[in-house]
Parts: sequence; structure tokens; C-alpha cells
Amino acid sequence: MKKSRGSSAPGERAGKKKTNMKSRKINFSDIPELSDKQLSRMHRVGRPTVGDEPRKLIAIRLDPKVLGWLRKTAEKKGLPYQTLVNKILAEEMRKAS
Repeated sequence: MKKSRGSSAPGERAGKKKTNMKSRKINFSDIPELSDKQLSRMHRVGRPTVGDEPRKLIAIRLDPKVLGWLRKTAEKKGLPYQTLVNKILAEEMRKAS
């Protein structure tokens, strides 16, 4: 019987380490404020939500050959491979309904 060791995620391991760093306040006084023009040109960085609901992050194990095929096929179609996986599964879901 295996012992449960908790999460093996790097963040979990790193979070357990204690450091003796003192928190310091950062002095931002030498950074000029942004102009209205600069602020109006700013836009959000990151992945936009697709559709009504944001997509869910999951972990899945795939055979290396399957993953390789998905990545090659997605590259040929000019898509991220995870988007291709979603399209394939959504199409199969529509067929099954």
C-alpha cells in the first residue's frame, strides 16, 4: 500500500521551504505616472475566454504517439494542440447526441 505524500507539484514542494528573507517595501517614486494616452492604449494580456464560460483546466495522460499526432496535426492546421483536442472532443460529443 502506497503512502500518501500530498501533492508532488513543484509549487507545493517549494512552498514548504522557509527562507529568512525580510520583506522590503519597493520605492516606486522614480517611476513616472502613465499618461491618459498610454493608459488608453493598454490591453489585457492573457488568454481570452472562449464562449460563455471559461474553459476548465484539467490534467490528462495521453500516449506519446497520440500526443505527437495531435501536435503535428494542430501545427498543420495552425492551431494550438489543446484547441484541436477540444474541437475533436466537441465534434464527437455532437455526433453522440
